[in-house]
Amino acid sequence: MKTRDPEERHRAATPLELLYDLCFVVAIAQAASSFHHAISAGHGAEGLIGFCWAFFSIWWAWVSFAWFASAFDNDDAIYRIKVFIQMIGVLVLAAGIPRVFEHQDFALLTVGWTIMRVGLIAQWLRAAIANPSQRKTAFRYVFAILILQAGWLSLLLLPPEQWMWGGIPLTMLELLAPGWAERAGKSSWHPEHLAERYGLFTIIVIGESVLAATLAIQSAIDLNQVSAQLFTVILGAPTILFAMWWLYFSRPAHAILTSNPAAFLWGYGHSLILGSAAAVGVGLAVLSDYEIGEAQMTSFGAGQTVAIPVALFIASTWAFHLRRPGPRAKVEALQVMLACACILAAPLTPIPVVGIALALILITVAMSRQSTPQAEA
Repeated sequence: MKTRDPEERHRAATPLELLYDLCFVVAIAQAASSFHHAISAGHGAEGLIGFCWAFFSIWWAWVSFAWFASAFDNDDAIYRIKVFIQMIGVLVLAAGIPRVFEHQDFALLTVGWTIMRVGLIAQWLRAAIANPSQRKTAFRYVFAILILQAGWLSLLLLPPEQWMWGGIPLTMLELLAPGWAERAGKSSWHPEHLAERYGLFTIIVIGESVLAATLAIQSAIDLNQVSAQLFTVILGAPTILFAMWWLYFSRPAHAILTSNPAAFLWGYGHSLILGSAAAVGVGLAVLSDYEIGEAQMTSFGAGQTVAIPVALFIASTWAFHLRRPGPRAKVEALQVMLACACILAAPLTPIPVVGIALALILITVAMSRQSTPQAEA
């Protein structure tokens, strides 16, 4: 398993990577559905905690594979079998997500994560053997994963209410581990390949939001409870999700991936981009529940379940993915802040989804125009 050339031309996501990504469709759907039902039942705070833990597990499992595969990928039979082991782990992880929300039971989720990381450790060990120049870096990754996974397994000995207090420092160490490993030598990740991989995963997450909103609206239609308010949700939901897609892809990302610090900031920032994108679908489903009388909250609260994640998506997408140094940066920052303020105020109106959609469309148009060659000139 030799390193890939970081300047390789026409490097694209492989069919195996796309198949691996499909496993995460199930996991994201489980997290979004559980969060949706928790909010509608009046347990939003507990649901948010469960969603954050579940989504971090999903996102970090995907990140671990994506960055490795960008640096090492010969796609032979042994490599494919190890990826298959990781896929099994992801599916077990997905099966454990409802238990996190319902009983604060992290056991099955941890088992799935362990299976996934067994395959990942095997990949790093093979990379270490085949690449003497990358051996120290690879062994650092192996050491970090082993120690941290032992920590996650040890948390299962604690009562559920104490699990979080051990999970927080372990999460911080997980985020620091790649930087420590890469100090021994930069792995040969490919900027354009990673930009494509993150873009494809963003589409998957937005697609899950489409599914969540569609199922909620379908339920209302089946109950014959379509009102004028719900009709605005039916029209506004696809508009919001399409504008989110347009905004994210309004500028190419690979040009800013010039170093490990820049790439790590960009990559870690996507935890907010992707998490908020998934939460938008949850909010649209909750708002649909509210319109048919199945959500225990106020009109303002129901609107904020959409407004808050949309505002967070705009702010994090600009800060970590779209922002470029230059004289336009301050103007764009003001535009983003104004758009977020309008979105957060939209639930004060009778038709919050329409207001959110209009503000999102305007900021998307502004960013897209500033991304054209004429605007850059």
